[in-house]
Amino acid sequence: MNKKTDVFQLTILSMLLAILIAQTFIPMLGYIPLGPIDVTIVHITVILAAVLFGTKTGSIIGLAWGLLSMLRAYMQPTPFNIVFLNPLISVIPRLIVGWISAVTFNFFSERISDKISYAITAGIGTFANTFFVLGGIYLFASEAYADALGISESLLLGALGTVVATNGIIEIIASIIILPLVALPLKKVVNRRSTSL
Repeated sequence: MNKKTDVFQLTILSMLLAILIAQTFIPMLGYIPLGPIDVTIVHITVILAAVLFGTKTGSIIGLAWGLLSMLRAYMQPTPFNIVFLNPLISVIPRLIVGWISAVTFNFFSERISDKISYAITAGIGTFANTFFVLGGIYLFASEAYADALGISESLLLGALGTVVATNGIIEIIASIIILPLVALPLKKVVNRRSTSL
């Protein structure tokens, strides 16, 4: 990899970080409030970075998203997002999303078309985010989150399961539709740029 390639990838990385920051702090751009849970679309940016540039970049963008989630919880605390001050709920799951999305895409793209690989990766990456974030809430902040919901802690698992069955499905469908539409043309640009450098 030459210096021009490094500069190009650094430029793309900077743009993705800027998009993440905008999605985190501009209302309705990355998190759509829906009752006690936000419907998240910001994870699509992380999955996009992962499928375009691999595990390292995917993990970096995922880590950045996790840190921004913590910062958002600190700057805009609510009874529901205060749990994201815990890095086991905010940072680690988002880092995993970036890594697992790259691994998933690499696996499937060697066997089937990129378009289908993007859709599968979007679904798996989105599910990973939902599963690890809600799992972290259940394991590390169940009492606080149950209090925020106004339910007993014994009912929390069912409540989180409902979130998976509703918001989680919406997020997966949105990701499966959006990611291929964005990734396919961008991949051509990245490949063309890398070939010309």
